[in-house]
Amino acid sequence: MNYEIIKDEKLLREFISWLPELKSHEVYCVNLFARSKYCKGITHIGSDKQQVKRIVTKKEFLFEKIQQLECPLGSYKQSGKEIPQEALAVYITINPRDLIKAGINTFKKLAELVTKKYTGYNPYQISLSEIQKSVSRKIYYDLDFDNADIEETVGSLNKLINEDCYRILKTRGGFHGIVELSKVDRKFSETWYKSTTTLAGCDLNRENMLPVCGTFQGGFIPNFIK
Repeated sequence: MNYEIIKDEKLLREFISWLPELKSHEVYCVNLFARSKYCKGITHIGSDKQQVKRIVTKKEFLFEKIQQLECPLGSYKQSGKEIPQEALAVYITINPRDLIKAGINTFKKLAELVTKKYTGYNPYQISLSEIQKSVSRKIYYDLDFDNADIEETVGSLNKLINEDCYRILKTRGGFHGIVELSKVDRKFSETWYKSTTTLAGCDLNRENMLPVCGTFQGGFIPNFIK
């Protein structure tokens, strides 16, 4: 048996189509996490969001790259112990990452490290981290809501921002309001950020990492409801 990562292929393919097209120097970063809060009683997952696998990919290969995460059960381990299926969740950086910027930052980081005594650093992991940190274009802003009522929040959002500039993604623990910045009406341009980010239950998701629609998120399937 294999880990089951893709739960609804149609939803996943629709999500991939929704993502912005990339420029030649841009990529998406996908992270497979093991989350301790999804598995009560599991003690060998070191933090709430323990990284299990990290992928850098172009949009056209995204489905296949996620599919490749479905390896045999027990292949993912933490502290020598198997990570259970129910702990897994897939996230993506919905704002593209810049390979040129990441290349420059990786070069600087490695140039500093190689002039000193080796401390166990891994150039490959350093480059992946720099890619993940190197935002190219800020297309979306992600409002992450926990312990908030969806209908009430949407009603409030519609008074603070134009309805056609955002989407709602339902997740295991709450929902996300994903604002497409280029579509924000001019009359809200000076007020939308402060007014929406102070809504009840809103957490500022500065990394813009979003659970992937149609994939496994701790027993739930993230999906757009608006």
